[in-house]
This record gives sequence, C-alpha cells and structure tokens, in this order.
Amino acid sequence: MGHNYFYYFGHYLLFLKSMVSKPEKTSIFFKRILDEMYKIGVGSLPIVAITSLFIGAVTTVQTAYQLVSGFISKTVIGTIVSDSTMLELGPTITCLVLSGKVGAHIASEIGNMRISEQIDALEVMGINASGYLALPKILAGLVMIPMLNFIAITLSIYGGYMAGEWSGILTHQEFVTGARDTFKGFTVFFSTTKAFTFAFIITSISSYQGYYTTGGALGVGESSTRAVVYSSVMVLFFDYILAEILL
Repeated sequence: MGHNYFYYFGHYLLFLKSMVSKPEKTSIFFKRILDEMYKIGVGSLPIVAITSLFIGAVTTVQTAYQLVSGFISKTVIGTIVSDSTMLELGPTITCLVLSGKVGAHIASEIGNMRISEQIDALEVMGINASGYLALPKILAGLVMIPMLNFIAITLSIYGGYMAGEWSGILTHQEFVTGARDTFKGFTVFFSTTKAFTFAFIITSISSYQGYYTTGGALGVGESSTRAVVYSSVMVLFFDYILAEILL
C-alpha cells in the first residue's frame, strides 16, 4: 500500500510540472484567472461570512463560560477570541469549508470535461490542457483564499465582539482592550502563510483529482469526494506542520 502513495504523489508532482511546462497566451490566461477569482472569491463569500460570524460568537460565549471568575479580567475574552481566530479558527476552518465548496466544484468541473472528452479535444488542438484548466484555478485560489481569510478573521472577531455586547458578558471597551493588548504582527503573518499554503493544497489537489477522473458521471462524483477528503486531510496535516515550523 505504501508504494501506492508514492506513486500518486509522484503523479501529482508531474501534473504540477505539466501545468507550467507550456504556458498559454497571457491574454487568454488573464481572463480565465479573473473568471476563477470571481467564482472562488465572490462565490464563497456568503458561506465564509456566516461561518466566521458564528465561530466568533460561539468562541466568546464558551470562553466566558469557562474562564470568568472573580480573579480573571474579562479582557482575557477579547484576547482569546482575537488570537485564536487569527492563529487557528480563521484560516483552518475557513479552508476546511472551502475544501468542501471550492474543492468539489473544481474537481467536478474538470472531471466533467474529462469524461465528455473536452480535455482530449483541447490536447488535440495543441493546447496544454492542464495549464489551461488548472493553473488559472490555482493562481486565483492563491489570491482569493488569503483575502477570504482576512474577511473571515475580521467577521469572526466582530461576531465575538457582538456576542459579548448583546449577552452582556463584557463591554465594548473590555473586548477591544483585550484584543489590542496581545496583538502581534507575526500572528497575522502566520495566518496569511497558512491561508496561502491551504489555498495551494485545495486548488491543486482538486484539479488533479478532476483531471484524472475515470468512468462516467459516477467517476465525477467519486473524484469530487476524493478531492474534498484529501484536501481536508492535507489542510489539517499542514496546519500542524506549519505550527511546528513557525511557532
């Protein structure tokens, strides 16, 4: 079984190499990247916004439940919500949601083109199909997913702040003081590094799974499922690796 993993990993690396080996015209490429940026970025905004707001609100309420005693200042809640959002909840949960939304979409779109022989047609016309189909998606993901991460962090902290305010757990001033006191620029850098890494993982693994789809419509369903499962597992794996390296 072990050598199978090495085979697929090598196959995946060759797929990545094939994308950049024969680039397409810049004008066509640029238009495709803009289309993909719209699909990935704007298309995922509602789900990212809803997830982040609720995660922030839940973190505030649970932290308050666990921590608040007479000895601990309420500003700690602001600190924990903002730091945990930037370090972990923002990038990781956003990207797990996106591996379901974006990953399945990419794999099924490219998979459908494979089984309907559109990819073969592109290759017959002398177009580098992997570069034409997958590279714009990967580049668009590298731009839009870190942006979605920033939006997720902002909304999550805002959700935490609003939950604290509405439920009377802590005042506006206490939350802001706690969030500001321990803020470090490195936390944002770490969060952005994670978002870039996860963006590449989700888009490239999903493109690979879609590109090598076999069988009919059932095969497209299977490659979409594999894309979501593998990219989610790799996001969690690299979440740990990055924490070990950078923290």
